[in-house]
Amino acid sequence: MTSLLATPARLYVNGVALWAPRLPGWERARRILAGHEPPPLESAARPAPELLPPTERRRAPDTVSVALEAALSACRSAQLEPASLPCVFSSMHGDLAITDYMCATMASTPALVSPTRFHNSVHNAAAGYWTIAADCTRPYTALSAGDQSFGAGLLEASVQALAGGENILLVAYDIDARGPLAPVARSKHLLACALILSPVRGAHALAGFDLRLTTRSSADSGPAPSLARPANAELVAGNSTESCLPFMEALALGGRHDILCMATPTLGLELKLENL
Repeated sequence: MTSLLATPARLYVNGVALWAPRLPGWERARRILAGHEPPPLESAARPAPELLPPTERRRAPDTVSVALEAALSACRSAQLEPASLPCVFSSMHGDLAITDYMCATMASTPALVSPTRFHNSVHNAAAGYWTIAADCTRPYTALSAGDQSFGAGLLEASVQALAGGENILLVAYDIDARGPLAPVARSKHLLACALILSPVRGAHALAGFDLRLTTRSSADSGPAPSLARPANAELVAGNSTESCLPFMEALALGGRHDILCMATPTLGLELKLENL
């Protein structure tokens, strides 16, 4: 990793997607984040990813629904086949709602644990659903890095793209935190974003960026931008994946932007992004 990013590396955003209850899909989210359209007053219903058969679509947990919606939308944005892409799925929590259910049921009536909820409780459930539904046999990575999970996913996807010289799908997502862990690992609402990254500019590329690793604290001064519209932060506030917002807002605003994205508490990604 260090050798790949010893000097600034050039990457392209060949596809993008964003879904949150008040940012329902990238085309509308782009206008809202850029200040060209007000956000909806009412929250959108949970997405129903069409990649899943109807029965699985109804039973899929929130994490799977929102992650697969973003993943498929990004592939369509880039006009790439989902089955062709190695992928990285990044989430701080996975599905804390199911984790809370599992713990409570095991403590009270362990014989009543739902087999469906049990197999949905693993952290890589969304990645598993995606690869099966998309008939994708390419490698996938599922990771968690606390509050820096989006940045860690961005770093992992960037390194894979540079090492393999191909498109990599990154999906970052989190949902409501529930149960005893909620006060410790806070998260609200649903949020997912997806990017398709490559060192090669695709036919439908939205932006290019130079990426450099830096050892620093997120509290250090640096190129982290202030949001052009503070109201944007309210639309994703409290979700564990909200650190994706500066990157997504930079894509929505157009022009050039400097972004600092933390991959660990002391390892930052300095991005110089230019919309195409």
